[in-house]
Amino acid sequence: MPEHTPFASRRGLLFGAAAVSAGALLTGCTSNEPSASEDEPAGNGRPAADDKPGKQVTIGFAGPQADHGWLNAINDNAKSRAEKYSDVTLEITEGSNDTAQQIGQIETLINKKVDVLVVLPADGKALTQVGLKAMRAGIPVVNLDRIFNSPQAYRCWIGGDNYGMGLNAGHYIGEKLKGKSGARVIELAGLDNLELTKQRTQGFDDALKNYPNIKKVARQAAEFTVESGQAKMAQLLQAQSKFDALWNHDDDQGVGALRAIEQAGRDDFLMVGGAGALSAFQAIKQDDGVLKATVLYPPTMAASAIDLARALGQGKGIGGLAEFEIPSSLTLYSAVVDKTNVDQYMSTGFK
Repeated sequence: MPEHTPFASRRGLLFGAAAVSAGALLTGCTSNEPSASEDEPAGNGRPAADDKPGKQVTIGFAGPQADHGWLNAINDNAKSRAEKYSDVTLEITEGSNDTAQQIGQIETLINKKVDVLVVLPADGKALTQVGLKAMRAGIPVVNLDRIFNSPQAYRCWIGGDNYGMGLNAGHYIGEKLKGKSGARVIELAGLDNLELTKQRTQGFDDALKNYPNIKKVARQAAEFTVESGQAKMAQLLQAQSKFDALWNHDDDQGVGALRAIEQAGRDDFLMVGGAGALSAFQAIKQDDGVLKATVLYPPTMAASAIDLARALGQGKGIGGLAEFEIPSSLTLYSAVVDKTNVDQYMSTGFK
């Protein structure tokens, strides 16, 4: 879906361990939480940042409207993480894809004088001014994923790495096809008018430059939906009678792509997906089809955003780093999940 992966800056710290959750870095004293079940939100399986209660913090959370998929996982992760802390009160808005309505919701949180704001804007550019308003009111803002136009509008940005998704998908495919002469790959991209799509394609192309035996022979842009994935994949299959690998930018449109592949009776190539849907993890684990891996764009970033907001509200830094303050930017790592490590990531899969 286009809403789940907007512009993601490549600035900041790249933490390999943050493929699952940057919250793992926010450790002072970790709790003995039970492991998460598949029914729990993604962030639940890892320890909270610091299980020692501290200063009471009210966190305002405002995101786009969501009823399924990646954005719903974002909301679930934020709520679940906040519930782990006896010293956190979460004020969460209904969410809206209408920028004026979301601005109004954030202004309500500002007027309530919350201690910290976590904002995943429907449109980063359009909501920059309300981010600035909060910061000027003395309310630090954790900007989640879709980045504001000005760094003055947030205290900390945390989000995914679209370029890294393409880069890691390309390297995974490259290593799988390294010994094959004249290897051919195709790409099922997302919406081409989005910067994130361009970044994913650029990363993929840059990775393939390391493998002179591989040529990208076709690319088709879909719309991050099941229906578009099925239609565009059918076109690719008709146009390309033989290829060795496919990279699909998004696991939701990948559901449709897999339908088209099954209908065409094709199983002569490997497929790599993107984002980290539960259905993709289950297919990878079952290992009886073309889908062999997916690169993450983890919704656990919302749980980590709550950790960061709590740390800000309590004047803490991050355990394991020398600085007294939290970083200004955290870029999550786009880990590759295949059958060798899928069990580790299963609880993070979104529906």
